[in-house]
Amino acid sequence: MKNISQEQISKSPIQSILLFSLFVFLNLSIQSDLISAETISLSQETENRCLKILREGMQNEEFWPSIHAAEGLTLSGHGDEVIQFLKPKLKTEKNPQKLCGISRELIRAGEKQYRWVMLNILEQRDTYGHIHASESLYKVGEIGDGFRLRQAMTAKRNPVLQLMASAALAKAGSPAALKLIRKYAQSDDEHNMMIACWVLGRIGDSSDIPQLKKNEKRAKENITRVYCIHSLAALGDSESQKKLINNLSDKDAAVRTYAAVFASEAGLVSAKNELIKLLDDEGLDVRIRA
Repeated sequence: MKNISQEQISKSPIQSILLFSLFVFLNLSIQSDLISAETISLSQETENRCLKILREGMQNEEFWPSIHAAEGLTLSGHGDEVIQFLKPKLKTEKNPQKLCGISRELIRAGEKQYRWVMLNILEQRDTYGHIHASESLYKVGEIGDGFRLRQAMTAKRNPVLQLMASAALAKAGSPAALKLIRKYAQSDDEHNMMIACWVLGRIGDSSDIPQLKKNEKRAKENITRVYCIHSLAALGDSESQKKLINNLSDKDAAVRTYAAVFASEAGLVSAKNELIKLLDDEGLDVRIRA
């Protein structure tokens, strides 16, 4: 499909909304052809168990697992519970990074007006919350008028901020932002390369597979290799999908967590049994993601 240009994104708010809505509709139409029509069927007992893990997880004192559980509840059709739980926290939470997580999940649950929380954090002189704000805007497909994100995309001294701002804009159809992400995917800086690969697994296409395979081979850190494999799996690479399923039983809890996330995004219904096993995992975030 033809990309919506960055110049188009900078037009009036109404035009931006219409263009973004068109992009999302077309993108979802394409994705429906790429993802398997198969779905995972669960027994009522297993479904109830999953919901119990998510509800207890959202109430947990560990902040980010709690936010991940909120995401899971929304995706399973219980966004009303998420709104009721998170909305009061906007008045009491002071940490900008955590505010990004709260507002992000409120948006995902249907409260779109809270995009202003992340956009305002991105505008603050204190850069502490800028990366989280950009990443959260990317995750929920919000860019406002795009101005603050385009500014962040020029932050050469902060590559991760550049990458996350670019991810948000690229998801909205900016070719320039996607080009920058692909440039970082070729970087010799392994951390920046890893993040670029993570993004491309979600908004890239089959043309990114050769670079991701190259990065998998040249990665020095195992976690970088894992990110590459999982992104390749999400882009439909069958060999990497097998590796992802194997990663669901990896000894490293972080690897199991990331594998559970990408198993869903890659539409791997064949991972069902391994995911059910992870409902008993000792790691809270692993159980939540599974």
